[in-house]
Amino acid sequence: MLSNFKNDDGSETWRMFRIMAEFVDGFETLAQYQPAVTIFGSARTKPSHPAYKCADITAQKLVKAGFTVITGGGPGIMEAGNRGATKAKGNSIGLNIQLPFEQKPNPFIKTLINFRYFFCRKVMFVKYATAFVIFPGGFGTLDELFEAITLVQTERIHKYPVILVGKDYWKDLVKWLKNKMLKDNYISPEDMDLFKIIDDPDEIVNEVVSYYKTYVEPSSI
Repeated sequence: MLSNFKNDDGSETWRMFRIMAEFVDGFETLAQYQPAVTIFGSARTKPSHPAYKCADITAQKLVKAGFTVITGGGPGIMEAGNRGATKAKGNSIGLNIQLPFEQKPNPFIKTLINFRYFFCRKVMFVKYATAFVIFPGGFGTLDELFEAITLVQTERIHKYPVILVGKDYWKDLVKWLKNKMLKDNYISPEDMDLFKIIDDPDEIVNEVVSYYKTYVEPSSI
């Protein structure tokens, strides 16, 4: 019966306080580290993979250009981003998520914030970012990609750079967006301009710096 699913112990009310605490902790911590760039990508990418090395180099260059680097705090591309930021002696932020199989924070994080709730963590990724640099990844990475471009498309945030790294990985997705989503009028032609594919770290950083110097404004989230 449905009555079996009722919570009469006040746990729902306490959950609201835990959610509020995660937002407060994130806001108070991340507000100190501006401007920032969020790097997304697979937790499964090995250090020997070209994408890992590219993320490491890109993070180093972003720090040297004056940006904090924010990642999801785990292994793979996230580790590479934090590793590069730490190498360059910059602000290396990890927003770790508590999972049943226990994602462990990587050792290159200087400032760690732990989250129980995915939606709180996702707000922090976006609210304090000047740009999003997205490397190959799985469901989580695609979720982060489409959330970012949806927020830009709907003008919930400013038109921050959304940069996809790895032409060979992303090309079929972009082809599908054009041949199905755009062709069937589910998106507009200008929506295809909400992101760019750039593989060279110097070009990635130049894109971010150019935007920041010209258009930077605080996020509206």
